[in-house]
Amino acid sequence: MSLVALVEPETYGQQGEMSEFTVRGKRVVVVGGAASGVAAARLLVDRGAAVTLTDLRPTLGQAADLASIGVSLALGSHPEGLLTDSDLVVLSPGVPADHPSVAAARAAGVPVIGEVELASRWLRGRVVAITGTKGKSTTTALTGRILEAAGVRALVGGNIGTPLASQVAASTAGTVHVVEVSSFQLETTETFHPWIAALLNLSADHLDRHASVEEYTAAKARIFARQTVHDIAVANADDARALALASAGRARVVRFAREAPIDAGVTVADGWIVDRGAGGDTRLVKTSDVRLIGPHLLADVLAAAAIARLAGAAPAAVAGAVGAFTGLEHAMEMVGEVRGVRFVNDSKATNIDAARQAIETFGRGLVVIMGGRFKGGDLRLLRPVLASRGASVVAIGEAAPLMEEAFDGAAIVRTAASMAEAVRLAMAAAAPGGSVLLAPACASFDMFENYAARGRAFKAEVDALRRDGR
Repeated sequence: MSLVALVEPETYGQQGEMSEFTVRGKRVVVVGGAASGVAAARLLVDRGAAVTLTDLRPTLGQAADLASIGVSLALGSHPEGLLTDSDLVVLSPGVPADHPSVAAARAAGVPVIGEVELASRWLRGRVVAITGTKGKSTTTALTGRILEAAGVRALVGGNIGTPLASQVAASTAGTVHVVEVSSFQLETTETFHPWIAALLNLSADHLDRHASVEEYTAAKARIFARQTVHDIAVANADDARALALASAGRARVVRFAREAPIDAGVTVADGWIVDRGAGGDTRLVKTSDVRLIGPHLLADVLAAAAIARLAGAAPAAVAGAVGAFTGLEHAMEMVGEVRGVRFVNDSKATNIDAARQAIETFGRGLVVIMGGRFKGGDLRLLRPVLASRGASVVAIGEAAPLMEEAFDGAAIVRTAASMAEAVRLAMAAAAPGGSVLLAPACASFDMFENYAARGRAFKAEVDALRRDGR
């Protein structure tokens, strides 16, 4: 049997037992003034709460706009007693759940939830939630595009850039919310209940924030925590850990696989992505029509196809959306070629496993720009893939000394003080016909505001190389 939607929109709601949730007249503190915190504050004001937003930064770009709608601001510090004297605390994902002020609020009996949890309590439509160590944004974006091609009213948001709180007003019973969720967002969920929950893969990440791999894994597993037998868990059969977490829940498990043999789900056969069931294979799209760089991104296409088919997308919608999808900025993005050397931007490869899969896409003649703020893990795991390609490394940021040590004897490592220097060193080290790959294996926050700023800086320096001819 091919994948089909199992639940009609009118019989399924996100709110369920939370339909009585209200903040009217309550004192609510939002901690963190980035996009999700601002969206949460606006939503809470709209729902009748007395809202204070606090951030450790002394200034906030949207301070005037927030003040104009009645949000009180506490900037530069979290004043003593602010959180403990509130009725509810809402965390932005960038704020550690174990921050001392947050821990004090919990100890005082104040409920503490995240922005995704808050927003989900007021959604009217069904939720498709997607998580994983890598590939979340690509899968989320493509799922949304397939559903749109199928005529489904899909809103894409969450960790991909549009806060879920900003979509509550537009939520209807017929809406499907396609939500990218990170471990930081999941660890502050309580009632978050996806109709379809997908775990793409699982490897060590964010160990600068999570105390252990086990804690990180437990946060990811929360995506399945509130699912019932009426829901669906989508899991990667090529990743034993991801499949085990999905199988431990109550939902029906649907698999996708690029390599592992599966008798039902979405896989690859005879040059096609197929939806495999008891009645045979339903062809969805030729693999040659996938326009993404790297076999690991093919797995994201399989996941998106599986999710979209479960939500009712016909094969033609899958084929049309996949064939038109050229990927996301900063995810194996082809930047261009300069004097026979191609440049690829994978700034979103912020952990070791993501960097490894990016490197594996290339053959010999590869130069990798790596580094930034290290998030934990074992960099030595990259030694075999670097050595087998004769690759060299240009190391940047705080992690540069770690990389010099980890790759000693496996790859030549040069260090650069800026992205401009890194790109020029990489160009000088690359042979004609070779490639320069930005795959940092680290966060960006030592040198850049975020991974997107890092990727844009890389592309700007490649453009400068092209212009000046050096």
